[in-house]
Amino acid sequence: MKLENLLLGVLLQRPSTGYDLKKYLDTFGRFLRSNTQMSQVYRSLGRMETDGWVSHSVEPRPGAQDAKLYAVTAEGATVFLDWLKGPYAPPTRFQEPEFGVRLSFAGFMTVEEVIELLETEITTRREQIARYRFRDRKLPRDPALPFDDALADLVGEWEHQAGAAAIDAHVVACEALRQRLLDGEAIPVSEVDAHRHA
Repeated sequence: MKLENLLLGVLLQRPSTGYDLKKYLDTFGRFLRSNTQMSQVYRSLGRMETDGWVSHSVEPRPGAQDAKLYAVTAEGATVFLDWLKGPYAPPTRFQEPEFGVRLSFAGFMTVEEVIELLETEITTRREQIARYRFRDRKLPRDPALPFDDALADLVGEWEHQAGAAAIDAHVVACEALRQRLLDGEAIPVSEVDAHRHA
């Protein structure tokens, strides 16, 4: 997933300055992409404008430097929707942000499209659990430095259990959301906000 996809989605909700976009990434979008620098935001906006995906207007600010207010063009909207509604290939690690980023723009999708996204994620993660949960995790060792086998085994088992609990919780949460959508249940705005800011 490219930074441009995320920026287009945010700009489609509301035209913004580069500063506003960085502020969004540091607050509401902090779990959608990590450590985005201001220079990355402005470089991406420059490329997007060159490609015809965004345009800007100048917003006068008395007593301060004028600001560029960016908005998405028709071409940029097409690029964004092609990505958002296009095929989703779940990454190896469920913690990667693309799934969450797509869900964060669910307002641009139909309920059926969100359900399809959830089903792809659930199926992939269930297959991973079935394939890897009970694999042989013992690795042959011949360390070149002093090495504590017992400590390595203890931490390795802890990592496995913590990872198993995390992916199980992820799948259960995805299944619960899918069921709510299938049932046509309205999700209170306060609950959506709490989830997005968690």
